[in-house]
Amino acid sequence: MKIADVKAYATSFPVPPAARVSLGIGQAVKRDAVVVKVTTDDGLTGWGESHHGRSPGAVAHHANTTLRQLVVGMDAADVVGVWARIYKMQLGSHGMGAATAIAMSGIDMALWDIRGKATGWPLYRLLGGTARPIPAYAGGVSLGYQEPAALVEEARLFAAQGYQALKLRVGDSPSRDLERVAAVRKAFGDDMVILTDANTGYTVADARQAMPGLDAHGVGWLEEPFPAHDHLSYAQAKSFGRLPLAAGENHYTRFEFSRVIEDRVITILQPDLSKTGGITEGLRIAALAGTWKLPIHPHTSMTGLNMAACIHFLAAIDNSGYFEADVSKFNLFRDELVSESFRIGQDGCVLPREKPGLGVDVDEAFLTAHPVIEGPGYV
Repeated sequence: MKIADVKAYATSFPVPPAARVSLGIGQAVKRDAVVVKVTTDDGLTGWGESHHGRSPGAVAHHANTTLRQLVVGMDAADVVGVWARIYKMQLGSHGMGAATAIAMSGIDMALWDIRGKATGWPLYRLLGGTARPIPAYAGGVSLGYQEPAALVEEARLFAAQGYQALKLRVGDSPSRDLERVAAVRKAFGDDMVILTDANTGYTVADARQAMPGLDAHGVGWLEEPFPAHDHLSYAQAKSFGRLPLAAGENHYTRFEFSRVIEDRVITILQPDLSKTGGITEGLRIAALAGTWKLPIHPHTSMTGLNMAACIHFLAAIDNSGYFEADVSKFNLFRDELVSESFRIGQDGCVLPREKPGLGVDVDEAFLTAHPVIEGPGYV
């Protein structure tokens, strides 16, 4: 079972004005993704997702050229060997850094999809897990900057669907952020878990002002107040409140997570399986975190491929946390590109798909109909 071909598709769609969300990095005007198809010489096809890295055309080109040439002809079942070859020949030497980690993530995910299809097992079982309920929070590009009353009404829709945890966008200003959090807490009481994500929109002074108020409202974590590499600001902010600091979607490979863990500042770890090096590397990060008794709450990427993979992954590790359910108003990558990738239950939990591999089907015609739209995704 050799790798016969690797094909990455950069794909986009515009977000209509009525569905646009404002958050710490701007207003979302389009959605991008890179979908990776790996085929074997005996006819199996696997699908994975590479995060767009806000440069989807570049990520896809990297996968289709350099990385493709490195892995074609290798054993498709040898996920560790494929990962090691890309690391040795590209990521670990000269490497394009994040671009390589992102591009190889989709290849790795597709190879795990192939392994599942070859054995006839769903991914969670192949990874050693069981089909247990995974708690989910309402996240994705949603619950952004708006008037508190409108935010509460949006949140009510998700609570009615069964969600018992919500993630609100902060990073606007501490006073407006706290006003929104207070409104949601008042509307839903103490039983609703409230999480917050600043999308790197805070300064140290903002965090110092906001975190005591977030504590007072019983917020579960503050996610990415600062950029991933700003270790000094994270260390300063640790003393500003009791709530945990969360990050990881913009940390790549176990080597970057090693420092994060050893610093003992960020205690909610959020690797993205479509960015950090794939499922193979996600398992290593989870094992590393487990030695420090730290939970894994993976960040969800753009498409149902990543969403399905996250649930399988969480069902197979012993330090699993929340699944981030994408509840965006308008996400064709969730609703049209693939078959159903998750379904929320009234218990606020999701279950992994039961079909072999990732358990979702891909509409290849969608990829042709939605070519990449170059340019920034947030303005």
